[in-house]
Amino acid sequence: MRVIIHKSSGWGLVFRPFLWAGLSVSLLLLIIGTFLFTSYYVQYSEMIDERLKGPLFPNVSQVYAAPVRLRVGDGTGLMDVAEGLRAGGFTEGGQSPKGRFEIIPSGIRIYPGEDSYFSPEPAEIQFADGGVSGILSIEDQYARNEYFLEPQLITNLFDSSREKRRLVGFRDLPADLLNALLAIEDRRFFEHPGIDFLRLLKAAYIDIRAGAVRQGASTITMQLARSLFLTRDRTIRRKMAEIMVSFQLENRLSKQEILEHYCNTIYLGQRGSFSIQGVGEAAQAYFGKDISELNLPESAFIAGIIQGPNLYSPYSSPERALRRRKVVLGAMLALSYITREEYAEAVDAPLGAVPTNTVASEAPYFVDMVRNKLLERFLQEELSSNSYRIFTTLDLRLQRAAAEAVRIGTEELDQRLEEMFPGRFAVAVGEDGTETAPVKPEVALVALDPKTGAIRALIGGRNYARSQLNRALAMRQPGSIFKPFVYGAAINSYQTGIYEQPWTPSSRIMDEPTTFEFNDQIYEPANYGEHYYGEVTLRYSLMRSLNVATVKLARSIGYETVVSLAHRAGLNRRILPTPAVALGAYEVTPVEMAGAYTIFANEGVRLDPHILSMVRSPGGVLLDITYPRRTRVLEPAVAHVVTTMLQDVVNHGTGIGVRLRGFDAPVAGKTGTSHDGWFAGYSSNLIVVVWVGYDSDRELVLSGASSALPIWTEFMKRARAVPEYANMTAPVAPSGVATVELDPLTGGLATPQCPSAVTEHFIAGSEPREFCYLHFLPPLPQMVAIPPRARAAQAIMGPRVAVPAPPPAPEMTPETALPAPESERAVSPPQPEPEGRKPGFFGRVIGIFGGGD
Repeated sequence: MRVIIHKSSGWGLVFRPFLWAGLSVSLLLLIIGTFLFTSYYVQYSEMIDERLKGPLFPNVSQVYAAPVRLRVGDGTGLMDVAEGLRAGGFTEGGQSPKGRFEIIPSGIRIYPGEDSYFSPEPAEIQFADGGVSGILSIEDQYARNEYFLEPQLITNLFDSSREKRRLVGFRDLPADLLNALLAIEDRRFFEHPGIDFLRLLKAAYIDIRAGAVRQGASTITMQLARSLFLTRDRTIRRKMAEIMVSFQLENRLSKQEILEHYCNTIYLGQRGSFSIQGVGEAAQAYFGKDISELNLPESAFIAGIIQGPNLYSPYSSPERALRRRKVVLGAMLALSYITREEYAEAVDAPLGAVPTNTVASEAPYFVDMVRNKLLERFLQEELSSNSYRIFTTLDLRLQRAAAEAVRIGTEELDQRLEEMFPGRFAVAVGEDGTETAPVKPEVALVALDPKTGAIRALIGGRNYARSQLNRALAMRQPGSIFKPFVYGAAINSYQTGIYEQPWTPSSRIMDEPTTFEFNDQIYEPANYGEHYYGEVTLRYSLMRSLNVATVKLARSIGYETVVSLAHRAGLNRRILPTPAVALGAYEVTPVEMAGAYTIFANEGVRLDPHILSMVRSPGGVLLDITYPRRTRVLEPAVAHVVTTMLQDVVNHGTGIGVRLRGFDAPVAGKTGTSHDGWFAGYSSNLIVVVWVGYDSDRELVLSGASSALPIWTEFMKRARAVPEYANMTAPVAPSGVATVELDPLTGGLATPQCPSAVTEHFIAGSEPREFCYLHFLPPLPQMVAIPPRARAAQAIMGPRVAVPAPPPAPEMTPETALPAPESERAVSPPQPEPEGRKPGFFGRVIGIFGGGD
């Protein structure tokens, strides 16, 4: 048999070079690919090793609010304490680094953990009649008068972002949350090596059929790799890097560690100016709970919003959020993680998200101030490379009250301006079709403790996301809220001994159109509404905020005297001694004004406003502490007298809107109107300053009584509902204050014959020495010396009684002149309304518009 061997055809010879070339190129590409893979592998391996040397979140400086102080007798309820403990990181019954608590029949037992700072000892808080009835140390069984609850976290800050994060461990994750995450994000997590190839092929098939990216294939490991080490760019190069990093993470970490890091890393929404990072913070932000307390519907919701936190927001899109939660519950049912009964019950459950105002306490403007203040003491590198614990003065309860008061007050303000100027807030449409949002008045609110100077609440604007300008630190003309420093300087002049005749609240001054000359310039102030009242007392002038009388008073005591007091009260050095200073023409900030008012609210002692309490290292070492600086500016008696005058402003003067709006606690305050609206007021435990105006310094048109006062009142109503601030007491006159009864018409000491009398407060020694000359009736048979003004009055009106030449007689004092019984005063003949007499209800309402502001 012959075997015929055919020679190769010419075509083989033709393609053989291409075959070798192809093999050569392939080999070259393989070598290049291997080199690149090895290079990237080494590069990412070094990066991962460096990142995994320590904890993944080592550089988290935590900013905390002030601790809540419980006192025996406080009206704080058991549930309020439990809620505060949960918000502070405590768990009920479980274990937490912060601590745990348990509710018992008589109250609640608190067991602080190793990370607790303010309350190292366990205690039992007992409740009765709606408040705290007892505080008992569990260790020694001794009673305590007060106990500090763990302060709540405001934010993790001091890098390029602003975020909140509460770190949790794998053991902290409740079973429902863990199952929900696996069911909706990566059901084969414990089976694949970091990449789910089956899911990857399925996603590719779906995307090819749809002609677009419709199906995600990222595993939990890939998502962790992307969030920790890579960008979110949708490129092939980034995707390959993600796969490479995922393989390395699976080799270096256990599945439990990967899940733990994932749960602490994922972005879960935006609340105000803060991003919510991790399931621990999401549990607190959306449900006000520790993660261990989440139920099935809440766990399914958190797992569901990972795909689109803002898309499935329970506040802006509740129906969409419910649908997404149902998808997660369906996936859990399909994998038999839950029963059909549990599925049906969870699907019907409401979302249960806490109201958005519960996180108004984020206080973004306040946090900006904290950061700037810290940068004065620490380097940026220190703040970003150390886990400092920063404790501030912020009271979250008051911050929520401030946010709510501003919301209500600005809505009322907008409505009133819209009624006055229809269309002012309409959206403007340009020629190119672009819409311009209307410019609305802004607002600032500062609340501080008059005894310590600690800022307890601060609002710097209506919307931080829209504008980060902090109006609490903006320089603006204060208007009439500066006037108390004029009257305070006048009252204080008696203490200095410079002036022979003391100025007192009953001193008289002429209110009439007046031209003032200063440095060869003319200054002609006018009263609000061009109303003038002739001769008035200082108390009446401040109560009605009379401009001309106030400038006259400043001229009388010296403009330098007024400015000196303002500077010692902490107001800036740009305030100059001119006639305009009396009316608040020089710019200050709301924070400055709040600090300056401490000299009136704190018995003459100036306290610097401050926002930091202390800074501690991760190990608890004290790095910085704030001791408020105290400066004696006025004597307690002077501060008290000015306070009584400011009380009349609220009770009978331009600030009567506080009373008409239903706030009845003893407070003092002053309205102010420049281009803007102001109200500054204080109680025994709070000083609050509110500013309303435009950033452009455009005329607000509304007075402080109509713009800032309503916001101030709304805040004080809510502050009074906080147990620690509920007891707003009337000021007690210190030593050095003389309280006497005066005839309101003459200003002399009241006699039994005076038809009416008013109580007035004086610096001891400056009170009147003479009795009322119109109603003076010497006792019989002993005659006393008739005051000179009484002789003049009798010369005009005729003597009331025959008075013989009197022998020398002892001087009468208010103590020897007893007031007439109330029944006798009631039958006295009617008298015309005196200038300084307190008006009736309708007189007070109408009187608002008669004075200045």
